[in-house]
Amino acid sequence: MLYSRITGTGHYAPERVVTNQQLEKSINTTDQWIRERTGIEQRHFFDPEKDTVANMGTRAARVALERAGLEPEEVDFIVFATITPDYYFPGCGVLVQRELGLTGIGALDIRNQCSGFIYALSVADQFIKTGMYKNVLVIGAEIQSSVLDMSDNGRAMAVIFGDGAGAVVLQATSDPEHRILSTHLHAEGRYAEELMVKDPGGSRAGRWITKEMIDSGGTNPYMNGQAVFKQAIIRFPEVIREALEKNGCQTSDLDLLVPHQANLRITTHVQESMGLPEEKVVSNIQRFGNTTAASIPIALSEAYEEGRVKPGNLICLAAFGSGFTWASALIKW
Repeated sequence: MLYSRITGTGHYAPERVVTNQQLEKSINTTDQWIRERTGIEQRHFFDPEKDTVANMGTRAARVALERAGLEPEEVDFIVFATITPDYYFPGCGVLVQRELGLTGIGALDIRNQCSGFIYALSVADQFIKTGMYKNVLVIGAEIQSSVLDMSDNGRAMAVIFGDGAGAVVLQATSDPEHRILSTHLHAEGRYAEELMVKDPGGSRAGRWITKEMIDSGGTNPYMNGQAVFKQAIIRFPEVIREALEKNGCQTSDLDLLVPHQANLRITTHVQESMGLPEEKVVSNIQRFGNTTAASIPIALSEAYEEGRVKPGNLICLAAFGSGFTWASALIKW
């Protein structure tokens, strides 16, 4: 039997740190308001002279490859998750291939918003289990600060999101004791408009972008925060328990939960509803904000660096986001 195993993690955050106090100077908000509603204290914003989604993903990937003991030329395939690609097309996967100096290998882009990294991990897991590839690079990266409405009108969204990248190396293994045990993917399209960017309209609108789209605010992110919160606190525990039950495990068996960093209130609610102690839940939204597809690999990489990820640990990754989509992956490290 072939399985897949995470052998390396890495992350990259832009050097520019933006605190809540700095946002107070340009937006009608307060540090207290942001902390109470999101838990965020600061976030990283990209440097337009230095950072792109693809090269941030590449920086994270290089760290993951080094930790896995692999050279870039040993990579067989790339799966890249993002909602903020450098170009409308082509996707960032081929740009990472170029950055790493690779030729010929396939590259796939995944656009499943906050659940994107777990969707990407699941796709890579299937490729490895079928024997098609041996070494797959899975990346999540976002530059969101450049598309946020940094005015009073957009403040509810502008204070939440940040930029960054995370990556893992997935390798084939025959060891059943250290592997991805299962992945679980879900979606409910009837909630699609509750968290979205309506424009550019693409084929739906007949034209990709118009002045009317910009003037109407359709190019800015929209979120029904109440609807997102209500669904998130249901779907997170649901998909975590699904993964545990699939593998005959109990919540008490978990060594670490790495949730998508959407909102500290959501993470705390999930932690308490599942009866998990604080030390078993990774939370770094305070320092990074919501980095969408990058949040889980960044959090996992940080946990690894802090010594919280050890061989034999039972680790669950879980996400919920726009679509609505939600997903989990259970891993025996």
